[in-house]
Amino acid sequence: MTLPRFLLILVVATFAITTAQAAERLVTVTGEATVAVPPDSAVIRIGVSSLEKTAREAGEANAKQMTAVLTTVKASGIAERDIQTSRLSLQPQYDPNKGGTARLTGFQANNQVTIRIRDIDNLPTVLDRAIAAGANEMSGIEFVVSDQSKLLDQARAEAIADARRKAELYARAAGAKLGQVVSISEEGTAPQPRPMQAVRAGAVPIAPGEQTLRAIVSVSYELTP
Repeated sequence: MTLPRFLLILVVATFAITTAQAAERLVTVTGEATVAVPPDSAVIRIGVSSLEKTAREAGEANAKQMTAVLTTVKASGIAERDIQTSRLSLQPQYDPNKGGTARLTGFQANNQVTIRIRDIDNLPTVLDRAIAAGANEMSGIEFVVSDQSKLLDQARAEAIADARRKAELYARAAGAKLGQVVSISEEGTAPQPRPMQAVRAGAVPIAPGEQTLRAIVSVSYELTP
């Protein structure tokens, strides 16, 4: 074996041993933190369903009723940009007679809009007025925290602190000291609903709940003698 080749093998072997020893002197922990905050806005889906004998009658009745609903919603402080049509349909309706040929009984028109309510305190008023104006369908409501990024950053900082606390505990138990951070990875952030006291808007009970923003990180530290 030539000298240069021997030196190369020696360097590679030394590097492998050093890397293995370094890996043995690591402690990896998971840090977790949550920030709970009440939502400040909401997204609702409401609409109008109309059943008439002809397609034209159903469409006209639905358009008239939906126009009244949208006018009322806008008068309640909702901007045009926060209203979007999400479903529009016109379907024939048949007699469910199983004994023979299905008989056409009329047409059903449906028009549904998605509305973003940026001031959650306005939600009960918007719902009550929309229902009074003729909205007869509501397929969903979602509560939203508008500015999650700052709150998540707070949770991330607290998660790092939680990870360091755990790592120091393990290091002391092992008779070592905590060294430099080797790696940090984020395992996920997820909002989780939590119930709050309900508020009531006329005949419409509403429970805004809380959004719990969660940050989870995995951190590896060096261990020193």
